[in-house]
This record gives sequence, structure tokens and C-alpha cells, in this order.
Amino acid sequence: YGAAKIRTPVRWEFALFFISQIEKVSVFSAQMQVDVNRIAIKEQKTRWASCSAKGNLNFNWKLVLMPECIQDYVVVHELAHRKQMNHSKAFWREVEHVLPDYRERNAWLLEHERDFLNY
Repeated sequence: YGAAKIRTPVRWEFALFFISQIEKVSVFSAQMQVDVNRIAIKEQKTRWASCSAKGNLNFNWKLVLMPECIQDYVVVHELAHRKQMNHSKAFWREVEHVLPDYRERNAWLLEHERDFLNY
């Protein structure tokens, strides 16, 4: 996925990011056969995203700085919580079913997250 390259996004990129997240959630939620209630973009200090039991998804705006394949991983990760509200083996099977290379994506995110969260 390459080295982390951080640059300042411009206003229109945020609008496109929100639209792209809605599209990603739509595509992946259909594939995973899960429902979503609400999607929001927020500034979260320590998380990339979250999923509530009601199906509300919150995404950190700093994901706009990430490679698209990492954004996809975060979306799939949160949608997997619609089936498993934990990080059990069953949860990771849900993620792997959609993204067989999720381990590499997760490793990239863990390696670079501090740079992006501290941005």
C-alpha cells in the first residue's frame, strides 16, 4: 500500500469523501447483507470509525487522507460489526469473506495510524 503520504485535503475533497463513503457503505452492505441506519463523518481522536448497535456508522474525517484500499477495509470492518459486535473469530471471518487480504490492510493501518491520527 506504500508509504504514508500526508497532505492537507481541500474542502471539495471532504464532500467527495462523504459521498464515496456512502457509496462504499452501500456496495459493501449489500454484499454483506447488513442494514445501516445513519452515516456520519466526525473528528474522532482515537478511532477510525465506529458502529452502534442501532446501525449508525461514524467515520473519522482523516480517512480522506488514507489510500482507498484502507478506507475500504475500515468500511468493511465496521459493517462486520452489524453481524458481530465484537472482534471474535466469527467477526474476522466476516471481514475476510469480503477482503481476503484484510490482514495486510490492517497491518498498514496499524503501522501508519499514529501519523494520521496526530495530523
